[in-house]
Amino acid sequence: MNILTQFSSTTESSGNVFSALGIDWKLLIIQIVAFLILVWILKRYVYPFLIKSVDERQAKIEESTQAADNAKAKAEAAEKDIEKLMVRARKDAKDIVATAKDEATAAIEAAEAKAVTRADKIVASAKEQIDKDVIAAQKTLHNQTIDLVASATEMILGSTVDSKVDQKVVAKAIEDVR
Repeated sequence: MNILTQFSSTTESSGNVFSALGIDWKLLIIQIVAFLILVWILKRYVYPFLIKSVDERQAKIEESTQAADNAKAKAEAAEKDIEKLMVRARKDAKDIVATAKDEATAAIEAAEAKAVTRADKIVASAKEQIDKDVIAAQKTLHNQTIDLVASATEMILGSTVDSKVDQKVVAKAIEDVR
């Protein structure tokens, strides 16, 4: 307690708390004024610049974040669009291949039908030609037979018979042969 009383007695004797603590009040007031001037200068010139820089930086960060989100959304949308296009392209490719197969089958069938028609025409033409050749051969054979019969009749009779009699004899011989 002695110490407390000693401090309290010092304060009372000098009568000034600042002097008891070793503080010069004039110097303290000058420091307070200097501090207030410093705060005012910082508030007036430095803090607005710092706050503006921080706000701009914050805005850029938010803008970058939003741009990244937008880019991500666009990338996802583009990926979905690409997938849709791929599905559509695959379907179109299948349709094209199916159409090509159908067209190829139709072309082959048409070519086969054309070939069959042409072959039928060739066969018909050949039959017609054969029929003509057979008729010509029959006429030639008929004429040769008539000549042979006439020659044989001439040899048998020993004389030439006129053409009417000759034809009657030849016709009768041909009828007998048939």
